[in-house]
Amino acid sequence: MSKKVAIFGLHPARAILEQQPERLVEIFVTRERQDKPLQEIVSLAQRLGVRVQFVPKATLDKKTDGGNHQGILITATAVPPLNEHDLDRLCEEAGARAFFLVLDGVTDPHNLGACLRTADAAGVTAVIVPKDKSASITPIVSKVACGAAETVPFVQVTNLARTLRQLQERQVWVIGTAGEATRTLYNVDMRGAVALVMGAEGDGMRRLTRETCDELIRIPLLGTVSSLNVSVATGVCLYEVVRQRQNS
Repeated sequence: MSKKVAIFGLHPARAILEQQPERLVEIFVTRERQDKPLQEIVSLAQRLGVRVQFVPKATLDKKTDGGNHQGILITATAVPPLNEHDLDRLCEEAGARAFFLVLDGVTDPHNLGACLRTADAAGVTAVIVPKDKSASITPIVSKVACGAAETVPFVQVTNLARTLRQLQERQVWVIGTAGEATRTLYNVDMRGAVALVMGAEGDGMRRLTRETCDELIRIPLLGTVSSLNVSVATGVCLYEVVRQRQNS
């Protein structure tokens, strides 16, 4: 029997309905909220022939452990995460435009969700994380990602350093972010196939990850703060890649 996952919130629910309706199992909608955004999703579900179950808000509160469900929860068949064996295919499909985001030990689900959302917007090929000591796709991550958790390929690998070497063998330039780096992201060429490595909240990249990178860069900080939140730093770096590619 296929594993099922719970996904709540307006944007994640719409993403499933529009892009992967075959995964739908059940839809629950609160009786207390009947505004236009929710009604549009209900209408979409009904056009797809999916029965919508209207329930008290308290039922959704319980099913989501008090999460901000915005009046809707769906259950869907789970998509098995990709692994290192899928990377060759992803590299081949993306070619010289391969663009990977590697998160080395990001454990906060809100940060992972925010990174996925930005990765989707920036056109990232896939997000790569280690299986251990890292956040994975959960209902909270899906909610924060606003649908991106259902669209961005998510790769969980056993050995991150080995995976980075695998990417290097496929002519992907691996660029790590570190506060002590001498070069900034603004004077490094990132127009080719790249993998951008972001470190964990607080600790940054692990030693072996850092040593495997082809190059290290930093974000210039001109104020008094010593670092940025990992999801904010990810957004800054991803969009520098986008800027360089659009201007090339």
